[in-house]
Amino acid sequence: MNRTQTPKPTEAELGILNVLWDRGEMTVRELHEAHYRDDGTGYTTSLKMLQIMHAKGLVERNDSQRAHVYRAAIDKEVTQKRFLADIVQRVFDGSPSQLVLQALGGQPNASREELDEIRALLDSIDSEKSS
Repeated sequence: MNRTQTPKPTEAELGILNVLWDRGEMTVRELHEAHYRDDGTGYTTSLKMLQIMHAKGLVERNDSQRAHVYRAAIDKEVTQKRFLADIVQRVFDGSPSQLVLQALGGQPNASREELDEIRALLDSIDSEKSS
């Protein structure tokens, strides 16, 4: 689905999507056990959330069996990019560099692997721009 057609997921919907992205297709019962088991949220809340998300186009439902099976209808990376673009615009005045500087400055515990990935990405962007 096109990102302009699909509404941006709420925080609660993102929690459900993260479970579906991580584990794949799930019944309502499986999702409820995986996501809400420890917080006291009722099964009917899980069902209602998935029904709302289905109506919004955030999840797809296979109702060929008695227990409906749900899966994410939107891509994780596309969703991350959409949220990131929104944060850059609203919080960092449209400056991706300010976001990166703030993120790295606030996280002195970045691993060597993470720093190497960041350097490789910056090198790749730099070489594309100078070509």
